[in-house]
Amino acid sequence: MEISTTAPVGRKATLSGISCGAGAGALWGLVFLAPELARDFSPLELTIGRSVAYGAVSVILIAPYWQSLRQRLKASEWRSLAWLSLAGNILYYILLSTAVQTGGIAMTSLIIGFLPVAVTIMGSREAGAVSLRKLAPSLILCAAGAGCIGWQALALPSSGAVWTQIFGLLSAVGALISWTAYAVGNSRCLSRLDRISAHEWSLLTGMVTGAQSLVLIPITLWLGGMSHDGPAWIRFAVISMGIALLASIGGNALWNRVSRLLPLTLVGQMILFETLFALIYGLIWEGRMPTMLEAAAFGLVVASVLACIAAHGISAAKQSPVPDKTCLDAA
Repeated sequence: MEISTTAPVGRKATLSGISCGAGAGALWGLVFLAPELARDFSPLELTIGRSVAYGAVSVILIAPYWQSLRQRLKASEWRSLAWLSLAGNILYYILLSTAVQTGGIAMTSLIIGFLPVAVTIMGSREAGAVSLRKLAPSLILCAAGAGCIGWQALALPSSGAVWTQIFGLLSAVGALISWTAYAVGNSRCLSRLDRISAHEWSLLTGMVTGAQSLVLIPITLWLGGMSHDGPAWIRFAVISMGIALLASIGGNALWNRVSRLLPLTLVGQMILFETLFALIYGLIWEGRMPTMLEAAAFGLVVASVLACIAAHGISAAKQSPVPDKTCLDAA
């Protein structure tokens, strides 16, 4: 049996994939707000809260068909779930929360804005993928859009110390690397799975993420965390559950759908929606209108996605299948 590593790119699949990508970005953009809404909680605490809630909801939703699902999973797929959960949820959110709290939403969204470039370049190595030469206009527009956001972030006066800003920048870069590894590995994994739906894979990822987050609780206690009053814990619980339901359950389910509908080079461009919505939410949080540079970034992001779609329309017929492999091999 052969399964293509690049998703179908027919008109219907492309439009559906882009719609799911926009939805995932709208939901994922909320994770940038959580560290600001719960600034009195550390990145470790925020990660534990989101991950435990994500895991608990996943277990509840997966329970009715757990026995059937378990029989369809191989040992290699469990290993893939373990590293994908660690890279795409635990490590990523620790680094993202640290970046937002030390460097701000604007700077963090800038760095994460380079995810499409990183993922698309990785995807260009796939068999039958659209060449980098044809993707160049889209990548240039993407980089220009991220550059506008970055210039804006650097131009604004910073209230934090220089070393704090540098630490935030390095944390954002770490989050970029972590999520790039997740996005590429997850897309390759889903393209080879025909026994498990995208939603089931999202719930399995949540279950494993929740289990992994339990290891962080003793570490947080040892560092002196979790010393908050009652109202703070209630606010924290509401935020954690909201992010788990919207970003983790809803966003991941939509993203897994994207990963099956679109080739990896186009999947990378869909991450731009997260940057776009993160910036929108940041502006709402700060209670201001976008600057000229931010408005230009919006336009460049849209143009980047349209250019990437056009490039895939030209090369859709060149997609070719390759022999089936396990998810772990794809990593």
